Amino acid sequence: MRRSKVMGVLFAASLCCLLGSEDASAFVHVVTKGETLAQLSTRVYGTPRFETALAGANRLDAFGGSAVVPGQPLEIPAPSHARVKAGDTWPDLARVHLGDARRADTLARANGAVPWVPPAEGQEVEVPAVLAHIVAEGETMAAIAQRYLGDSNRGWELESYNGRPTDGGPSRLNRGDVLLVPLLDLSLTEDGKREARGSADRTRTEGGGQAFEAQRRAESEVPPLLADVRAGRYVDAVARGNKLLGSGELTKPQLAAVHRSLVEAYVALEAPGLAAGACAAWRANAVSSADLKLDPRSTSPKVRAACASR
Repeated sequence: MRRSKVMGVLFAASLCCLLGSEDASAFVHVVTKGETLAQLSTRVYGTPRFETALAGANRLDAFGGSAVVPGQPLEIPAPSHARVKAGDTWPDLARVHLGDARRADTLARANGAVPWVPPAEGQEVEVPAVLAHIVAEGETMAAIAQRYLGDSNRGWELESYNGRPTDGGPSRLNRGDVLLVPLLDLSLTEDGKREARGSADRTRTEGGGQAFEAQRRAESEVPPLLADVRAGRYVDAVARGNKLLGSGELTKPQLAAVHRSLVEAYVALEAPGLAAGACAAWRANAVSSADLKLDPRSTSPKVRAACASR
């Protein structure tokens, strides 16, 4: 391996230490014969667009281009995951996992949420990969945003994430400045996930993303479940609900929604024992007492009877 390439890898590693990052969102890949960064990006991310992220993460661009050679170790940026504990807020999670509570907006957006609504206890959130870019002579925030985020108009995101003043237009960048770039759009393919799990250098985070994927599926599957119950498709509702329960670790609100739907489905199918069990599970996962009310004006007597039996 050429000395410049070795220096690039060592520089990237030393930079992570300098920034104090306990980065569980990267793993090591050893380049194979004939492999290019574009091919690697397509395999692990599903698109060649993140070739620039691979080059930036390994400082290849600073040493005469982004060519790689067989046997060369590369750091592969990847999102990590964190489990929400009771009382956690987005600023709390951002402080722990992104180094600054003011990055709560970035973390919330990465999970399709807003920073002023706390995540659910037990939820597994995705922490975006963050790479450190060393500013070159004459570089602008817009150019860096175009390079890594694919949109020069997203320079304001980098300004905000790095705590740079935004009044009066983009802040001035100087050669050698370290700019942190959160890669909110970056995700691993199935091949990428398998390689990440098999990497000896991969620090596993709680859940490893499996709960995150199950919870994301539940977000899209709970509305059809509710629709099945409303439309009287009770057999379909039972099948869908139990499939969701077996898909992975869901959040308490998701579990409550599934079990509440199953109560009605089991009652309609004249399975009072299963209905009573679903009601007990619903009560155990309800977030507040208000969620447990069974309004006699809108709840059937059979449902109230099934819940009263426990």
